[in-house]
Amino acid sequence: MIYENDYIWIEKEDSQIPWVKIFTKECYKELSDCPTFLQNILFQYTLACETSFREYYNPEKINIASFANYVPRVHFHIMARFKEDAFFPECMWGKQQREIKDLNLPDFDGFISILLEKIKNIQI
Repeated sequence: MIYENDYIWIEKEDSQIPWVKIFTKECYKELSDCPTFLQNILFQYTLACETSFREYYNPEKINIASFANYVPRVHFHIMARFKEDAFFPECMWGKQQREIKDLNLPDFDGFISILLEKIKNIQI
């Protein structure tokens, strides 16, 4: 777990690319089921993850997804994508494009430090 408060938690997805997931603490099936204040919180934390990825990794693209077919709880996947990653330009659930052992990216802990600083400024 990277971060937790009364409404959400953020965790790292084990992957070749930098990837985090934001979950609602209460179980809502769809985003429109969430109260408006929680929708706003999710958006703010999603943007904090995106901007932290951009600042720290300088990726080609940020992917944000919300499927929740296997885990029927509102959550977002935020991923930093690189032209050299194994699936690019496909989504991470798509067809692998190439074999890549290591993207030689900076340590994930540096990203976490940036993200936690950004989170301090979020008004709930």
